[in-house]
Amino acid sequence: MRVVVQRCKEAKVTVDGETAGQINQGLMVLVGVTHEDTEKDAQYLADKVAGLRIFEDEEGKMNFSVADAGGEILSVSQFTLYGDCRKGRRPNFMAAAKPDAALALYDCFNRELAAKGLKVETGRFGALMDVEFTNWGPVTLIIDSKATA
Repeated sequence: MRVVVQRCKEAKVTVDGETAGQINQGLMVLVGVTHEDTEKDAQYLADKVAGLRIFEDEEGKMNFSVADAGGEILSVSQFTLYGDCRKGRRPNFMAAAKPDAALALYDCFNRELAAKGLKVETGRFGALMDVEFTNWGPVTLIIDSKATA
């Protein structure tokens, strides 16, 4: 699994003009799933995202996690994180998991975050979504569950 984590002041995802998920200060997380991923990958990434110390303390140092900062999470599925752009001009998405498998692991990731006491809002899996957010910093990190060494 792969996530793009962006610290934000606020974030919202809409589908067909209706708000599907919305948060105040926290993390905007794009989530991609590939074929070999398991619940272990979802658990690893949920733990990593929940524990990332990317919010500033009173001295301006990144010492607080999203929970420490009283933040929330907007989690949005994004199969294009596994787009391969090495050949040609059109990305190849063969590395992205099939929808049923991807949805199960995406849901697992979100449940793991919520189990840590975090407020988790989501987009709508498989839908064409409009995502709006204010990246704060900016702070953007990419984490891949297979790159643990």
